[in-house]
Amino acid sequence: MSGLNLNELVRQAQEKNDFDSLLSLIPYAKLIGVECLRLGDDLVFRLPANRDNIGNPTLPAIHGGVIAGFMEHAAMLHLLMFMGIPHLPKIIDFSIDYLRAGHYRDTYAQCRVWRQGRRVANVAITAWQTTQTEPIATARAHFKVDEPYVAPMDAS
Repeated sequence: MSGLNLNELVRQAQEKNDFDSLLSLIPYAKLIGVECLRLGDDLVFRLPANRDNIGNPTLPAIHGGVIAGFMEHAAMLHLLMFMGIPHLPKIIDFSIDYLRAGHYRDTYAQCRVWRQGRRVANVAITAWQTTQTEPIATARAHFKVDEPYVAPMDAS
């Protein structure tokens, strides 16, 4: 997808307050059911309760990998929406702290860009379920933002 098309999708999503077209570009976000809501100038990401995302059926609790994937994708989409880059950012590293069990209910995430340089952006992500002041996880992510990701060529 060209940068112009992605920029146009971002512009339309912001104008219409409908982010489904952007979310559909990211297969994993679509698989786990990520949604995006705009509240004023803020974005809040939502992961609806889904039995397919359960890792511990005894509690039941959301799989930790699903929580981490949700938070990473929220940060990537947040950068795309607010930082004016014409391509999907590429993850450099991701560090998560699990604070509470992610029970079988809707989960929310909000992001804050601590720093964006020409090449790298640093994002803090907080995920919660019942109240934002009681997060289930916090994370830090670093993204490469200076050039688009190009998949390696198949060597066969």
